[in-house]
Amino acid sequence: MNRQIVKLFAFTVVLFAVLIAFTSYWAVFDAEALKDKEANKRPLLEQQQIRRGRILAADGTVIARSVPKGRGDSLRYVRRYPEGSLFGHPIGYSFVRQGNSEFEKYHDDELIGNESEFTSILDELRGRKQEGNDIVTNIDPEAQRIALEGLENVPGFGAVVAIEPSTGRVRVLASNPPYEPNRVPYELNKLNLNEAEAPLVDRGTQSRYPPGSTFKVVTAAAALDSGTITPDTPIDAPGSLDVQGQPLENDFGTSYSGLTLDNALTNSVNTWFAQVGERVGEDTLFEYMDKFGFNTKPAIDIPSEELTTSGIVELESGDVLTRSDPIDIARVAIGQERLLATPLQIAEVAAAVANKGKLMKPQIWSRVVDPDGRVIDRLDPSEFSQPISEETAAELTTAMEGVVSGGTGTNAAIPGVPVAGKTGTAETPGNASCGGGSAENQAWFMGFAPADEPKIAIAASVECTEQFGNDVAAPIFRAVAESILEEGE
Repeated sequence: MNRQIVKLFAFTVVLFAVLIAFTSYWAVFDAEALKDKEANKRPLLEQQQIRRGRILAADGTVIARSVPKGRGDSLRYVRRYPEGSLFGHPIGYSFVRQGNSEFEKYHDDELIGNESEFTSILDELRGRKQEGNDIVTNIDPEAQRIALEGLENVPGFGAVVAIEPSTGRVRVLASNPPYEPNRVPYELNKLNLNEAEAPLVDRGTQSRYPPGSTFKVVTAAAALDSGTITPDTPIDAPGSLDVQGQPLENDFGTSYSGLTLDNALTNSVNTWFAQVGERVGEDTLFEYMDKFGFNTKPAIDIPSEELTTSGIVELESGDVLTRSDPIDIARVAIGQERLLATPLQIAEVAAAVANKGKLMKPQIWSRVVDPDGRVIDRLDPSEFSQPISEETAAELTTAMEGVVSGGTGTNAAIPGVPVAGKTGTAETPGNASCGGGSAENQAWFMGFAPADEPKIAIAASVECTEQFGNDVAAPIFRAVAESILEEGE
């Protein structure tokens, strides 16, 4: 009899242990998987009872806040966005039925005060009401406004990304057309169905475009840093080259004799960079692309599923090609072929050159502040990679200054401030998203200022325009850079 009791007791203990194990796994270790299931609405409903923390701009402007609705047991909090569409990207939205997006989604745990499941359980046992933490971002409201206005004032849609080179702090991430996050609970289906304008797509982090001649900076970086060329290596650049059976031409068919880096970049000479690309070779160019952040999702604080990888793209599948795939390296070197990049990626290239060859991880958040006003976490800038040496960065900076002072990017010039940059104009005829016309371009300008002591690196891109990078993108760069530099004085 005693033996049977012992067996029964042991069996009960085992069952209890299994129950505890599964409960703990579901409640703690697999909590994220449960939250991600659309059918499981409980976390979302529970979040309505928590005052979600505010999101603030760098100057304290309130970007997002939660307001109470009802009283007692029916008390709920609803998200409001006081600045409307200005920060729709990259902040995103957070609503119980529509879910979360972008920055709101990535920083959800901090914003609801849910640093860990164990902390939440302890707070409940102590009778403390869970509250969210505030997050202060690095976004500059005035520069963000200027960027968005600049994009809205030119034909075509586009994006602007501005990064502090030495820290990776994202000062501007503007996308046109914007959307009004306060309208998401009422118009989400309508916004999703608007495929022509796609306002819910953050063009700075999700849209890929042909980078055109802005990529020549990457080609030059690889060539200089690998020792393939020096700044003084002369290369003849004929008006046209036969590459894989197709002509690759300079603007107006102009030929150059004994051209070196500075003049080649200043005049954006296609046949010069095509030859440099062939000398560098596929393996080395891919190596430097990887170092600059191509071929992988960017390390920014936005959910991975809302980010797009830049690289050489197989157009039908959307897959990023590898160095083992057949490519036209000469055309890749001048930003053509099937090369596609996000404005964030091109801004990272500019930031790496500006920061003496070191690329920092781009981050929107700056610090987390608890409900008692204490800073409980602060951004510690971290390095993503060192694509090029300090010497190579200095050589590129000199060449990029020539682009602005007397080359294809003169509209980016700021009086009294040295500017380094590069224009890009990629022809996109027949682009369905632009209406299928024959004259549409993807216009770019990327650069940094001041060139001798960089404070900000910026990429501006405008799609579906019949104008060039210097016409539409460079002036946006200049206006945003001036705003940020004036505030820093």
